[in-house]
Amino acid sequence: MSTYFNTSMHLQSHVFMSQTANPCVAYENQHGTDQRRDPQDISVLSSQKQKAKYALNEMSRTIHLLGAGNVGNFIAHSFAGIPNPPSMVLLLRDHSRLRDWRRSKESIEVIRNGIHEVRKGFDVEVLTSKSIKQAQDESPSTPIHSLIVSVKAADTVAALSSVASRLTRDSTVLFMQNGMGVIDDVNRVIFPDVEERPNYMLGILSHGLYGEKPFTVVHAGLGTTAIGVLPRYRSNQIPLIEAKKHLLYPSTSRHLLRTLTRTAVLSAAGFAPTDLMQLQLEKLTANAIINPLTVLFDCDNGDLLHNLSFTRVMRLLLAEISLVIRSMPELKGVPNVRLRFSTARLEALVLGTARKTARNRSSMLQDVRAGKSTEIDYINGYIVRKGEEMGVRCIMNYMVQHMVKGKQNVKTKEVNQLLPFETLKSI
Repeated sequence: MSTYFNTSMHLQSHVFMSQTANPCVAYENQHGTDQRRDPQDISVLSSQKQKAKYALNEMSRTIHLLGAGNVGNFIAHSFAGIPNPPSMVLLLRDHSRLRDWRRSKESIEVIRNGIHEVRKGFDVEVLTSKSIKQAQDESPSTPIHSLIVSVKAADTVAALSSVASRLTRDSTVLFMQNGMGVIDDVNRVIFPDVEERPNYMLGILSHGLYGEKPFTVVHAGLGTTAIGVLPRYRSNQIPLIEAKKHLLYPSTSRHLLRTLTRTAVLSAAGFAPTDLMQLQLEKLTANAIINPLTVLFDCDNGDLLHNLSFTRVMRLLLAEISLVIRSMPELKGVPNVRLRFSTARLEALVLGTARKTARNRSSMLQDVRAGKSTEIDYINGYIVRKGEEMGVRCIMNYMVQHMVKGKQNVKTKEVNQLLPFETLKSI
């Protein structure tokens, strides 16, 4: 159940009816006999059908955004700036977030090169917290056709369960998050039936973003957005559903894909699932080095450069990451995998990312400083889990994963004032 707040002016539908000079319109009924009907009656019926069709099209064009953080706000703000933008609904987690929305004057602000750009016209809903079973048993209310999920990876299952009953087999969910392994958790807990689960898309955002205050995002660095539709079935199942090709990429997925690619500021491009996975693994590698090390040493991204001690730690982590990725059965037979994910190339990739974002603070460092949970279990933790599946022990990544979680716990207590300040200084 959710509370709905309409904060935008929607377009009114205009129905243009063709005119005829005849006082009556002839047609044949199902028995083949000639009948006559008043053209006014036909106009009323046609008008009602067109209005119903317009309402259905508007509903199916509406995009819901779950996660009003930096990524979600940036995407919503970007969509609002394109010609003929889709209707958008921000799904807020609680009423405190709604108060932040009202304090922001029901608008989203993006700061780019010192220029403040404010956009309005968004609807919002406040979601009620409920257990996963309650959400699954609840009768669906307004259906959600297109959903963009940008909450933290660890919060995805809980957040998505609150709207699970409103998602159908024809809906599309786009995951825009750091880390890997989230969709596996969603399928296991919320949508175990492959035939009934919604369609999935995956997005990889490389724009530099950080928040100044609620619903205000600083666009610190230009980047790109890689997107792709994930197949519902495995490749070996495709021949069995040859007659259902039209179901592989439904209209909701195509609508999201078109909306993303025509939003210039996102610099979005579509990729095949295998190519998208390799891009995702490259970003995972950069995050697995830069994010935890900036947290442990409490530094900006650029401070990791030209430091021999940092470089030695990085190479030990990369040796494990490279071995795990090159051993993944999902990439078996893909050309140039061994070269693309060699330790030397991954090191160059990480250093290049750190150089481009030298003045930025990693999102994980921002979360730890604010006493929030991190996505470390879906970054370095994902490498550890995949390594265990293939018999590869990732001791360095396991250590870094738990060092970050330990520091996160300390910082959370500090923010919540559960430890004296002098005690924290000695830790």
